[in-house]
Amino acid sequence: MATLTRPKSPRPPVSAKKDEKDESFWEKIGTLGRKKRIKEVQEVEQEGKYAIDSPGTPYNPDLAPEECNLEENEERSMIEPRSFDDPKLNELIFVLIEWINDELADQRIIVKDLQEDLYDGQILQKLLEKLNREKLDVPEVTQSEEGQKQKLTIVLEAVNKALNLPRWNAQWSVESIHRKELVPILHLLVSLVRNFRAPIRLPENVSVGMVVVQKKEGVLSHRMVKEEITTTYDDLGMRCERDAFDTLFDHHPDKLQVVKKSLITFVNKHLARVNLEVTDLDTQFHDGVFITLLMGLVEGFFVPLHDFYLTPQTMEQKVHNVQFAFQLMQDVGLAKPKARPEDIVNLDLKSTLRVVYNLFSKYKSIS
Repeated sequence: MATLTRPKSPRPPVSAKKDEKDESFWEKIGTLGRKKRIKEVQEVEQEGKYAIDSPGTPYNPDLAPEECNLEENEERSMIEPRSFDDPKLNELIFVLIEWINDELADQRIIVKDLQEDLYDGQILQKLLEKLNREKLDVPEVTQSEEGQKQKLTIVLEAVNKALNLPRWNAQWSVESIHRKELVPILHLLVSLVRNFRAPIRLPENVSVGMVVVQKKEGVLSHRMVKEEITTTYDDLGMRCERDAFDTLFDHHPDKLQVVKKSLITFVNKHLARVNLEVTDLDTQFHDGVFITLLMGLVEGFFVPLHDFYLTPQTMEQKVHNVQFAFQLMQDVGLAKPKARPEDIVNLDLKSTLRVVYNLFSKYKSIS
């Protein structure tokens, strides 16, 4: 992570290798102890690999010794390495990183790796505070493992409360997040995206293969499961068919200014009748006022001022305005907008252009 850097553990200076005959008695004892611990770790590693490589399993994930060092009846899951070849999984990770960075840009926070940057709760705290507009009472920075887990506990309890989930949620936990397990982190972020209606599109039907290892009677057993991370989101409008605006943004950004200029000309032709003017499509439609007034102007009816907020201040008031404008569109026979009101309020330019272009298509010939 670029901004919230954590100091690395201090390392002792590397000294020249001692001659064996110069090694003291106590150093020999220490060496024997280290060799014994290494041998124990290697035995556990071999046991874990045997469980994974046993007949009937086509998978062969590389397991670190610490991943196999389980207590009796303890269960540990790992992503099957070939899942990382799935472009949809990589797209999901990329979209979530970009979303977090957009949300926290004003705090000069940059996330590069979900596992390495989110495990201690520091950035999850900042993200939840931004989304929920509520400050959490937790220490700002903590370096010890115990302190990180205490902080993470408070943050995850606040996350679950914001999502209306039980205090302890099955899809993620303090231990799994702090162990930097990717799947629980993805589940948590996808839930935040859906709950707070983030103006992003998640790739649909993303799933990963998981190796679940359990220790029973001293022997490691394993099974393969398929973990679903995302599904379809038609009800939330988070995914829709690609259209001309997707193509415009992806392949013809040079033409974007031409389209915006045409739409601004159309909008101002009508708003001029009430002495209003739009100069920036990116921001001036986000509170729903201009869309609502524009609907009344192109259809020739008066919109009662008590039906919407002329100077909205809160997120709720802005969403209300956009919802009201969308309802007016449907009342006059226009199709229900593909965008969500939250998309418009959150300054999603592509969604704003879709809505304004819908009006332009029907009313461009009206003087």
